[in-house]
Amino acid sequence: MNTNRTTAAAPGKPGMSADRKAAVWIGVLYIIGTVALVLSALVTGSVLAGPAFLAQVAAQPNQLAIGALLVLLAGFALAMVPVVFWPVGKRSNEALAVGYVVFRGALETVLYVVGALCWLLLIALSAEPDVVPLAGFVRTVETVIWGQLLAIPFALGALMFYWLLYQSRLVPRWLSTWGLVGAALYIGSPLGSMFGLSLGVLMAPLAVQEMVMAVWLIAKGFSSSPMAAESAGETSRWQAAAPRAASAT
Repeated sequence: MNTNRTTAAAPGKPGMSADRKAAVWIGVLYIIGTVALVLSALVTGSVLAGPAFLAQVAAQPNQLAIGALLVLLAGFALAMVPVVFWPVGKRSNEALAVGYVVFRGALETVLYVVGALCWLLLIALSAEPDVVPLAGFVRTVETVIWGQLLAIPFALGALMFYWLLYQSRLVPRWLSTWGLVGAALYIGSPLGSMFGLSLGVLMAPLAVQEMVMAVWLIAKGFSSSPMAAESAGETSRWQAAAPRAASAT
């Protein structure tokens, strides 16, 4: 009997294991977060483009407000992924699971919130005629957040997550390897932007991988972890050996 996998009934799916439910939720949360981010970029792209962005914000404040709400939705959904994964991941590598929670559950979420607040602040500033310098500063801050800062906790958290998955084999190794390579490439985009290079294409492999993994987790769930099974086997052998050792003495 594997004591590492708990079972709880899910509505409409009796007997679904806790790990299976976690996998489904992680897949759904990934999709919600990604779709919300894409929609936010589409909604706000034309409003924030060009040097006359403040006038455009004043003319279309609702678009920026909707974009901010979508970013907050994405931030919440993506922050919940490491929280839901924690009970599964800690059994294989607690240190990496903690790092994943810190980087993608906390630091990345804070940057999403700050970025959304910058957009909301621009709406308020667009109604004031004498705040162009301040509005320019806020615009610079949110540009740095989206273009450079956000990529750091995102990529580091992704590297921890996919290395944990690679070690534990909770998903096929081709999928976790794809994630590791994608996360490494992802870091190149913000680094390139610091030197005036447009390397946004380097983000594509990880973006595609996350959607593939989301669908995989919803459809297949996590594989039984060999590391967890080995740990359980060692515990069982120790428990079995303890009475014999006691009787021998």
